Amino acid sequence: MFKRIVFAIPGDIAAPTGGYIYDRHIIEGLRALGWQVELLGLGEGFPFPTSETLRDAQAKLSALPSGIPVVMDGLALGVMPDIVAAIKAEHPAIALVHHPLAFESGLTAEQAASLQQTEQQALKHVVHVIVTSPATARDLIQHFSVPPARVDAVVPGTDRATFATGSQSEIVSLLCVGSVIPRKGFDVLLPALHQLSDLPWRLTIAGDRSRNAQAPRQLDDDINRFGFHDRIAVLGAVTAEALAELYACADVFVLASRFEGFGMAYAEALAHGLPVVGTTGGAIPDTVPSDAGLLVAPDSVDALAAALKMIIERKDLRAQLADGARRVAQLQPTWADSSQRFSEVLLKSIGSR
Repeated sequence: MFKRIVFAIPGDIAAPTGGYIYDRHIIEGLRALGWQVELLGLGEGFPFPTSETLRDAQAKLSALPSGIPVVMDGLALGVMPDIVAAIKAEHPAIALVHHPLAFESGLTAEQAASLQQTEQQALKHVVHVIVTSPATARDLIQHFSVPPARVDAVVPGTDRATFATGSQSEIVSLLCVGSVIPRKGFDVLLPALHQLSDLPWRLTIAGDRSRNAQAPRQLDDDINRFGFHDRIAVLGAVTAEALAELYACADVFVLASRFEGFGMAYAEALAHGLPVVGTTGGAIPDTVPSDAGLLVAPDSVDALAAALKMIIERKDLRAQLADGARRVAQLQPTWADSSQRFSEVLLKSIGSR
Protein backbone atom coordinates (compact mmCIF):
# COMPACT_ATOMS: atom_id res chain seq x y z
CA MET A 1 0.00 0.00 0.00
CA PHE A 2 0.99 3.66 -0.44
CA LYS A 3 2.05 4.79 3.00
CA ARG A 4 0.54 8.25 3.34
CA ILE A 5 -0.72 9.86 6.53
CA VAL A 6 -1.70 13.27 7.87
CA PHE A 7 -0.68 14.31 11.38
CA ALA A 8 -3.23 16.80 12.74
CA ILE A 9 -1.45 18.80 15.44
CA PRO A 10 -2.81 21.54 17.71
CA GLY A 11 -0.56 24.41 18.69
CA ASP A 12 3.14 24.61 17.85
CA ILE A 13 4.85 21.27 17.14
CA ALA A 14 8.19 22.92 17.92
CA ALA A 15 7.13 23.55 21.54
CA PRO A 16 9.47 21.95 24.12
CA THR A 17 6.96 19.59 25.74
CA GLY A 18 7.04 15.82 25.97
CA GLY A 19 4.01 15.39 23.73
CA TYR A 20 5.39 17.51 20.92
CA ILE A 21 8.86 15.96 21.26
CA TYR A 22 7.19 12.57 20.82
CA ASP A 23 5.26 13.78 17.77
CA ARG A 24 8.39 15.22 16.14
CA HIS A 25 10.44 12.06 16.64
CA ILE A 26 7.68 9.77 15.38
CA ILE A 27 7.06 11.89 12.28
CA GLU A 28 10.78 11.93 11.49
CA GLY A 29 10.98 8.18 12.05
CA LEU A 30 7.95 7.44 9.86
CA ARG A 31 9.45 9.48 7.04
CA ALA A 32 12.66 7.50 7.34
CA LEU A 33 10.56 4.33 6.98
CA GLY A 34 9.05 5.55 3.71
CA TRP A 35 5.86 7.18 4.93
CA GLN A 36 4.66 10.36 3.28
CA VAL A 37 3.70 12.46 6.29
CA GLU A 38 1.84 15.75 5.97
CA LEU A 39 1.43 18.10 8.92
CA LEU A 40 -1.89 19.82 9.44
CA GLY A 41 -2.02 22.61 12.02
CA LEU A 42 -5.32 22.78 13.88
CA GLY A 43 -4.76 26.11 15.59
CA GLU A 44 -4.06 27.36 19.09
CA GLY A 45 -5.84 27.23 22.42
CA PHE A 46 -6.48 23.50 22.81
CA PRO A 47 -7.95 21.90 24.84
CA PHE A 48 -10.10 25.03 25.21
CA PRO A 49 -10.27 26.35 21.63
CA THR A 50 -12.59 29.09 20.43
CA SER A 51 -15.55 28.31 18.18
CA GLU A 52 -13.68 29.95 15.31
CA THR A 53 -10.68 27.68 15.85
CA LEU A 54 -12.94 24.62 15.77
CA ARG A 55 -14.61 25.79 12.56
CA ASP A 56 -11.24 26.34 10.93
CA ALA A 57 -10.02 22.94 12.08
CA GLN A 58 -13.08 21.21 10.64
CA ALA A 59 -12.65 23.04 7.34
CA LYS A 60 -9.00 21.98 7.10
CA LEU A 61 -9.79 18.36 7.87
CA SER A 62 -12.72 18.24 5.47
CA ALA A 63 -10.55 19.65 2.68
CA LEU A 64 -8.12 16.72 2.82
CA PRO A 65 -8.15 14.27 -0.11
CA SER A 66 -10.77 11.59 0.42
CA GLY A 67 -9.52 8.43 2.05
CA ILE A 68 -6.31 9.76 3.54
CA PRO A 69 -5.94 8.59 7.16
CA VAL A 70 -5.40 11.18 9.88
CA VAL A 71 -3.45 10.75 13.08
CA MET A 72 -5.04 13.24 15.48
CA ASP A 73 -3.15 14.37 18.55
CA GLY A 74 -5.35 13.81 21.60
CA LEU A 75 -4.93 17.38 22.84
CA ALA A 76 -7.25 18.38 19.99
CA LEU A 77 -9.18 15.18 19.29
CA GLY A 78 -10.55 15.04 22.82
CA VAL A 79 -12.56 18.24 22.35
CA MET A 80 -13.69 17.60 18.76
CA PRO A 81 -16.09 14.64 18.92
CA ASP A 82 -18.57 16.16 16.46
CA ILE A 83 -15.82 16.99 13.97
CA VAL A 84 -14.32 13.49 14.16
CA ALA A 85 -17.79 12.03 13.65
CA ALA A 86 -18.40 14.31 10.66
CA ILE A 87 -15.21 13.39 8.80
CA LYS A 88 -14.80 9.73 9.71
CA ALA A 89 -16.46 8.40 6.55
CA GLU A 90 -13.93 10.16 4.33
CA HIS A 91 -10.91 10.32 6.64
CA PRO A 92 -10.33 7.39 9.02
CA ALA A 93 -8.87 8.81 12.21
CA ILE A 94 -6.25 7.31 14.52
CA ALA A 95 -6.13 8.91 17.97
CA LEU A 96 -2.73 9.62 19.51
CA VAL A 97 -3.38 10.02 23.24
CA HIS A 98 -0.47 11.15 25.41
CA HIS A 99 -2.67 11.23 28.49
CA PRO A 100 -6.41 11.78 29.03
CA LEU A 101 -7.31 15.46 29.01
CA ALA A 102 -9.56 15.10 32.04
CA PHE A 103 -6.58 13.87 34.09
CA GLU A 104 -4.75 17.20 33.81
CA SER A 105 -4.11 19.00 37.09
CA GLY A 106 -5.65 22.39 37.80
CA LEU A 107 -9.03 21.75 36.13
CA THR A 108 -12.31 22.61 37.77
CA ALA A 109 -14.70 19.73 38.39
CA GLU A 110 -16.89 21.01 35.57
CA GLN A 111 -13.96 21.19 33.13
CA ALA A 112 -12.79 17.68 34.02
CA ALA A 113 -16.29 16.25 33.59
CA SER A 114 -16.74 17.99 30.23
CA LEU A 115 -13.37 16.78 28.93
CA GLN A 116 -14.12 13.25 30.12
CA GLN A 117 -17.36 13.27 28.17
CA THR A 118 -16.06 14.81 24.95
CA GLU A 119 -12.93 12.65 24.82
CA GLN A 120 -14.93 9.49 25.40
CA GLN A 121 -17.29 10.48 22.59
CA ALA A 122 -14.44 11.35 20.23
CA LEU A 123 -12.69 8.04 20.83
CA LYS A 124 -15.82 6.19 19.67
CA HIS A 125 -15.31 7.59 16.16
CA VAL A 126 -11.68 6.57 15.54
CA VAL A 127 -10.51 3.38 13.89
CA HIS A 128 -7.69 2.91 16.39
CA VAL A 129 -6.04 4.49 19.41
CA ILE A 130 -2.29 4.81 19.97
CA VAL A 131 -1.12 5.66 23.49
CA THR A 132 2.34 6.27 24.87
CA SER A 133 2.24 3.79 27.75
CA PRO A 134 0.48 0.61 28.89
CA ALA A 135 -0.83 2.61 31.86
CA THR A 136 -2.65 5.04 29.56
CA ALA A 137 -4.06 2.09 27.62
CA ARG A 138 -5.48 0.74 30.87
CA ASP A 139 -6.94 4.15 31.71
CA LEU A 140 -8.70 4.45 28.35
CA ILE A 141 -10.09 0.94 28.61
CA GLN A 142 -11.29 1.43 32.19
CA HIS A 143 -12.46 5.05 32.18
CA PHE A 144 -13.23 5.84 28.52
CA SER A 145 -14.80 2.58 27.31
CA VAL A 146 -12.19 1.97 24.59
CA PRO A 147 -12.25 -1.70 23.53
CA PRO A 148 -8.88 -3.36 24.30
CA ALA A 149 -8.55 -4.54 20.68
CA ARG A 150 -8.62 -0.92 19.46
CA VAL A 151 -5.71 0.42 21.53
CA ASP A 152 -1.95 -0.12 21.25
CA ALA A 153 0.90 1.38 23.27
CA VAL A 154 3.91 2.84 21.46
CA VAL A 155 6.23 4.04 24.20
CA PRO A 156 8.61 6.93 23.54
CA GLY A 157 12.19 6.22 22.58
CA THR A 158 15.32 7.74 24.02
CA ASP A 159 18.58 8.70 22.44
CA ARG A 160 21.54 6.71 23.69
CA ALA A 161 23.33 9.18 25.95
CA THR A 162 26.60 9.50 27.79
CA PHE A 163 26.06 8.69 31.43
CA ALA A 164 26.21 11.56 33.89
CA THR A 165 29.49 12.19 35.67
CA GLY A 166 27.76 14.18 38.41
CA SER A 167 28.68 17.36 40.20
CA GLN A 168 31.86 15.99 41.82
CA SER A 169 30.88 18.03 44.88
CA GLU A 170 29.74 17.45 48.43
CA ILE A 171 26.71 19.57 47.54
CA VAL A 172 24.23 17.25 45.82
CA SER A 173 23.08 18.61 42.47
CA LEU A 174 19.37 18.01 41.91
CA LEU A 175 17.90 18.43 38.42
CA CYS A 176 14.22 18.90 37.61
CA VAL A 177 13.08 18.97 33.96
CA GLY A 178 9.48 19.80 33.18
CA SER A 179 7.15 22.54 32.07
CA VAL A 180 6.09 24.76 34.95
CA ILE A 181 2.46 23.69 35.11
CA PRO A 182 0.36 22.45 38.07
CA ARG A 183 0.65 18.78 37.07
CA LYS A 184 4.43 18.78 37.55
CA GLY A 185 4.12 19.39 41.30
CA PHE A 186 6.57 22.22 41.89
CA ASP A 187 4.27 23.31 44.72
CA VAL A 188 5.06 19.96 46.35
CA LEU A 189 8.78 19.87 45.56
CA LEU A 190 9.73 23.21 47.09
CA PRO A 191 7.94 22.65 50.43
CA ALA A 192 9.64 19.23 50.57
CA LEU A 193 13.04 20.82 50.02
CA HIS A 194 12.21 23.42 52.67
CA GLN A 195 12.15 20.56 55.17
CA LEU A 196 15.72 19.77 54.10
CA SER A 197 17.19 23.26 54.31
CA ASP A 198 19.98 22.00 56.57
CA LEU A 199 21.21 19.44 53.98
CA PRO A 200 23.75 20.13 51.21
CA TRP A 201 21.79 20.41 47.95
CA ARG A 202 21.19 22.71 45.02
CA LEU A 203 18.35 22.45 42.49
CA THR A 204 18.23 23.40 38.82
CA ILE A 205 14.83 23.62 37.11
CA ALA A 206 14.66 23.52 33.31
CA GLY A 207 11.28 23.84 31.64
CA ASP A 208 8.90 26.06 29.73
CA ARG A 209 7.33 28.77 31.92
CA SER A 210 4.83 30.01 29.32
CA ARG A 211 2.20 27.26 29.40
CA ASN A 212 0.45 28.29 32.61
CA ALA A 213 0.05 31.63 34.34
CA GLN A 214 -0.38 30.53 37.95
CA ALA A 215 2.27 27.82 38.39
CA PRO A 216 5.32 29.99 37.53
CA ARG A 217 4.06 32.69 39.89
CA GLN A 218 3.71 30.18 42.69
CA LEU A 219 7.16 28.77 41.96
CA ASP A 220 8.70 32.23 42.19
CA ASP A 221 6.71 33.02 45.33
CA ASP A 222 7.88 29.79 46.98
CA ILE A 223 11.51 30.55 46.12
CA ASN A 224 11.07 33.94 47.81
CA ARG A 225 9.13 32.52 50.76
CA PHE A 226 11.69 29.81 51.51
CA GLY A 227 14.74 31.99 50.83
CA PHE A 228 16.00 29.69 48.06
CA HIS A 229 17.47 32.34 45.74
CA ASP A 230 21.00 31.00 46.16
CA ARG A 231 19.97 27.33 46.05
CA ILE A 232 17.52 27.08 43.14
CA ALA A 233 18.21 28.14 39.55
CA VAL A 234 15.13 28.44 37.30
CA LEU A 235 16.31 28.40 33.69
CA GLY A 236 13.11 28.19 31.66
CA ALA A 237 13.19 26.24 28.40
CA VAL A 238 16.72 25.35 27.31
CA THR A 239 18.32 23.98 24.15
CA ALA A 240 18.95 20.27 23.71
CA GLU A 241 22.68 20.90 24.07
CA ALA A 242 22.23 22.82 27.31
CA LEU A 243 19.91 20.13 28.66
CA ALA A 244 22.45 17.40 27.91
CA GLU A 245 25.01 19.36 29.91
CA LEU A 246 22.59 19.72 32.81
CA TYR A 247 22.03 15.96 32.86
CA ALA A 248 25.78 15.33 32.71
CA CYS A 249 26.47 17.49 35.78
CA ALA A 250 23.54 16.33 37.90
CA ASP A 251 23.64 13.83 40.76
CA VAL A 252 19.90 13.15 41.09
CA PHE A 253 16.82 13.75 38.92
CA VAL A 254 13.66 14.81 40.78
CA LEU A 255 10.16 15.55 39.49
CA ALA A 256 7.03 15.55 41.66
CA SER A 257 4.44 14.98 38.91
CA ARG A 258 0.88 14.40 39.98
CA PHE A 259 0.26 12.34 36.83
CA GLU A 260 2.14 11.30 33.70
CA GLY A 261 0.87 9.47 30.64
CA PHE A 262 4.43 8.21 30.25
CA GLY A 263 7.00 10.57 31.74
CA MET A 264 9.57 11.31 29.06
CA ALA A 265 11.74 13.39 31.37
CA TYR A 266 12.04 10.42 33.72
CA ALA A 267 13.09 8.19 30.81
CA GLU A 268 15.64 10.77 29.68
CA ALA A 269 17.08 10.93 33.18
CA LEU A 270 17.45 7.14 33.21
CA ALA A 271 19.06 7.29 29.77
CA HIS A 272 21.73 9.51 31.35
CA GLY A 273 22.18 7.07 34.23
CA LEU A 274 20.70 9.33 36.88
CA PRO A 275 18.96 8.05 40.00
CA VAL A 276 15.39 9.30 40.13
CA VAL A 277 13.13 10.65 42.85
CA GLY A 278 9.55 10.88 41.63
CA THR A 279 5.98 9.81 42.26
CA THR A 280 3.69 6.92 41.47
CA GLY A 281 1.35 9.13 39.40
CA GLY A 282 0.04 7.51 36.23
CA ALA A 283 2.62 5.63 34.17
CA ILE A 284 5.70 6.67 36.15
CA PRO A 285 6.12 3.28 37.91
CA ASP A 286 6.17 1.62 34.47
CA THR A 287 9.00 3.95 33.44
CA VAL A 288 11.08 4.02 36.65
CA PRO A 289 11.73 0.59 38.21
CA SER A 290 12.45 0.26 41.92
CA ASP A 291 16.15 -0.41 41.38
CA ALA A 292 16.58 2.95 39.60
CA GLY A 293 14.56 5.36 41.72
CA LEU A 294 12.51 6.22 44.77
CA LEU A 295 8.82 6.81 44.03
CA VAL A 296 6.32 8.23 46.51
CA ALA A 297 2.62 9.04 46.39
CA PRO A 298 1.73 12.22 44.46
CA ASP A 299 0.99 15.35 46.52
CA SER A 300 2.79 14.06 49.62
CA VAL A 301 5.26 16.70 50.76
CA ASP A 302 6.44 14.61 53.71
CA ALA A 303 7.00 11.45 51.67
CA LEU A 304 8.89 13.37 49.00
CA ALA A 305 11.02 15.06 51.65
CA ALA A 306 11.84 11.69 53.20
CA ALA A 307 12.92 10.23 49.84
CA LEU A 308 15.04 13.28 49.04
CA LYS A 309 16.61 13.22 52.50
CA MET A 310 17.60 9.60 52.02
CA ILE A 311 19.17 10.13 48.61
CA ILE A 312 20.95 13.36 49.59
CA GLU A 313 22.44 11.86 52.74
CA ARG A 314 23.42 8.48 51.28
CA LYS A 315 26.04 8.50 48.57
CA ASP A 316 25.93 4.70 48.47
CA LEU A 317 22.20 4.79 47.67
CA ARG A 318 22.79 7.30 44.86
CA ALA A 319 25.44 4.98 43.40
CA GLN A 320 23.19 1.92 43.73
CA LEU A 321 20.25 3.61 41.99
CA ALA A 322 22.56 5.06 39.32
CA ASP A 323 23.69 1.50 38.53
CA GLY A 324 20.04 0.53 38.17
CA ALA A 325 19.37 3.50 35.91
CA ARG A 326 22.26 2.51 33.65
CA ARG A 327 20.85 -1.01 33.36
CA VAL A 328 17.42 0.38 32.45
CA ALA A 329 19.00 2.73 29.90
CA GLN A 330 20.33 -0.20 27.91
CA LEU A 331 16.83 -1.69 27.68
CA GLN A 332 14.93 1.42 26.64
CA PRO A 333 13.73 1.55 23.01
CA THR A 334 15.40 3.98 20.67
CA TRP A 335 13.33 6.44 18.66
CA ALA A 336 13.92 4.23 15.62
CA ASP A 337 12.40 1.31 17.57
CA SER A 338 9.39 3.42 18.56
CA SER A 339 8.89 4.68 15.01
CA GLN A 340 8.99 1.13 13.68
CA ARG A 341 6.38 0.08 16.21
CA PHE A 342 4.22 3.11 15.36
CA SER A 343 4.43 2.19 11.66
CA GLU A 344 3.36 -1.37 12.41
CA VAL A 345 0.33 -0.17 14.37
CA LEU A 346 -0.63 2.22 11.56
CA LEU A 347 -0.45 -0.56 8.99
CA LYS A 348 -2.54 -2.80 11.21
CA SER A 349 -5.22 -0.18 11.74
CA ILE A 350 -5.48 1.23 8.20
CA GLY A 351 -3.72 -1.32 6.01
CA SER A 352 -6.92 -3.00 4.91
CA ARG A 353 -8.54 0.26 3.88
